[in-house]
Amino acid sequence: MTIRVVVVDDEELVRTGLRLILESQDDFEVVAEAGDGRAAADLAERHGPDVVLMDVRMPVLDGVAATAEVLRRSPASKVIILTTFDLDEYVFDGLRAGASGFLLKDAPRGDLVRAVREVAAGRSLLSPVAAHKLVAEFVRTSGRGRRAAVPPGLGGLSAREREVLELLARGLNNAEIAATLVVSEHTVKTHVGAVLAKLGLRDRVQAVVYAHRHGVVDPAAD
Repeated sequence: MTIRVVVVDDEELVRTGLRLILESQDDFEVVAEAGDGRAAADLAERHGPDVVLMDVRMPVLDGVAATAEVLRRSPASKVIILTTFDLDEYVFDGLRAGASGFLLKDAPRGDLVRAVREVAAGRSLLSPVAAHKLVAEFVRTSGRGRRAAVPPGLGGLSAREREVLELLARGLNNAEIAATLVVSEHTVKTHVGAVLAKLGLRDRVQAVVYAHRHGVVDPAAD
């Protein structure tokens, strides 16, 4: 299966470099390039790419706003935020906007290729522990706390699915969740899939965001 990618960066040399790396792989196709966020959203709607590599600091429309617009206009697409600085404010805002993860611009080419494949396959780019730390931090700094009312969708989860969601949000991977609940990894994968489907979430990163945002776990308790 060919993974179709849109590359977004306001520097032509960066776009060219990313294109060359991606198109060196037999299963990648760069279907379009954009130099600003508005053009990125237009191209995503036109091409429906599997993955959008999104720079954050751009003219016209920055990468955070463009991420939200891309996902509104091309819901099946996944977005990877490209950033110069690890864990900066744009990463937090990009996750809030719906990105599936982030990647440093100076990451080795092998990491870039693996990242695009992982996200295209529906897996989060961040490790569970990294996702947990990121989300806990931006929930803390944004002042979000527990909500009294049960958020939409959460009441539709079974007790076991609620447990899986909480463990996801605490940074456990599938093997660790399986050991904690004394079930098989296959069973955990089934529960994770059910949680994502019932809550309308794209991937594990979004599940962690949801759990912290709606008070399923308390960051202060970690």
